Amino acid sequence: MTSATTHKIKVSVVTSYQTDFSYPQNQHFMFAYRITIENRSTDAVQLMRRHWYIIDALGQQREVEGEGVIGEQPVIAPGETFEYISGCDLKTEMGKMYGAYLMQNLTQEELFHVVIPEFVMLAPAKCN
Repeated sequence: MTSATTHKIKVSVVTSYQTDFSYPQNQHFMFAYRITIENRSTDAVQLMRRHWYIIDALGQQREVEGEGVIGEQPVIAPGETFEYISGCDLKTEMGKMYGAYLMQNLTQEELFHVVIPEFVMLAPAKCN
């Protein structure tokens, strides 16, 4: 697990290789990642936007930006967590992702960024 805390919002990431959805012979490697966002502040926050950087082992980079996550803009009360699972496909057996969420403090109505820590996606065959 990889974690980072920004403005009392902790983001943790766990990844897994998706064998059933990967086709190495076609350079298609599928990974899932589970994100847990924990609000350690005293104010409710809302996740407004996401911005991801995805880099494969060949150094090819993609960017993904958009509203919310998995079709939601969740509100996370103090002391609560929000968790979701998503996925990423790569053309190589390994790669990495990192980025940021744009959050809004619902008490002060201020926008702020929260770091999504860099994490590695690695196919099991690459570990040998």
